[in-house]
Amino acid sequence: MVIARKYVLKSHFQGLPKREDLEIVEEELPPLKDGEFLTETLWLTVDPYMRPYSQFLELGTTMIGELVAKVTESKNPNYSVGEVVVANVGWRTHTIVGESILQQSPPIVRKVDPSINLPSSTAVGILGMPGATSYYGFLKICSPKPGETLVVTGAAGAVGSAVGQIAKIKGCRVVGFAGSDDKVAYLKSIGFDEAINYKTVTSLSDALKKACPNGVDLFFDNVGGEFFEVVLSQMNTFGRVSVCGCISQYNLEEPPKARPVSSLILFHQLKVEGFIVLRWSFEEWSAAFKEMAQWIQEGKLKYEETVTEGFDKMFDAFLGLFKGENLGKAVVKV
Repeated sequence: MVIARKYVLKSHFQGLPKREDLEIVEEELPPLKDGEFLTETLWLTVDPYMRPYSQFLELGTTMIGELVAKVTESKNPNYSVGEVVVANVGWRTHTIVGESILQQSPPIVRKVDPSINLPSSTAVGILGMPGATSYYGFLKICSPKPGETLVVTGAAGAVGSAVGQIAKIKGCRVVGFAGSDDKVAYLKSIGFDEAINYKTVTSLSDALKKACPNGVDLFFDNVGGEFFEVVLSQMNTFGRVSVCGCISQYNLEEPPKARPVSSLILFHQLKVEGFIVLRWSFEEWSAAFKEMAQWIQEGKLKYEETVTEGFDKMFDAFLGLFKGENLGKAVVKV
C-alpha cells in the first residue's frame, strides 16, 4: 500500500499567496493496472508561472507543477524500474502514471536523458522547462547578433541568468537587473557586463542610460510593469523584445494602470513577442539540452540552485519566489 501526499488548492490566491490557500491531503493509491507505472518524487519545482495559472484551477485540484521522480514499480514495458522521469502532475509525493496522463497533448511526461551526467534536479531547472524557456525564448525571438546589447530583468533567476550567459556565448553585451547586492555580484561572477540592483537606484531610467550608453538592442523581460516601459523607451530601432513573464504584476489586487508603450513600439519599430515555451516540442527541448549540457561541461554556462528540504516546505519555497529569496532555480528536495 502506497500513501501519496499532495497539495490541493483550497482558495484561489488573492494578492500574495497565503499558507491557508493550500492544504496537504493524503490518498491511498490503488494497485497498478496494465500499462501503468508508479513514481516516487525526488525533486519538485516552484516557478512564478504557477501563481497566475492557478487561477484557472478548480478548487480541490492538485496544485500545478512539474516534478522529477524515479519509477519504483511498472506494468508498462516502456518505463522500467529505476528510470527517472519528469512529470507535470502537480505537487505530490507519489503518482500512478497511466494512459490518461501518457496520452495528453502536448505531453506532460518525459524521460530524463541518462547520457547527460548532471544532477537530476537540473531536469526541472537548467535542463528543464526554465532552460528551454531561456534557450528558445531568447535565441528564436530575439535573434541575437554579435555586438548587440541585451537587457534582462529578473536576471538572477533560473531563466534570466541562463539567458544572459547564452547571450554572452553568442557575442552580446549583457546588462541585468536584480534585487540585491548579492545577486548583482552573482551576475557579474557569471559574466554579465553590467548588473544593477534596482532597489537601490534612484532612477531606473538613469541607471539604464549609464549602463547602455548606446541604447538597447535586445530585451528579455521577466518582470513587466515599470521596467517594461523604461527599457522600451531606450531601445534602438528594430530592437527585439521577448516577453517571458510579468512577475511584478502576478500578486496585484487591483489591475495596474495602462502604460503608454504603443508609441514606443511604433516609432522604434520594435518587434515585441510573448511566448509560452510549450510551442517548442520535447524533441526540440532535448536538442537544446544537449547543447546546453555541453556548454555546462565547457564552463560556458553556470547554474545555481536554491534548495529547500522537505515536501512540507513547498509553500515556503513558492512564497520565496515573490520575495526575491531564490538565487537561480528554486527546487524542493523530497
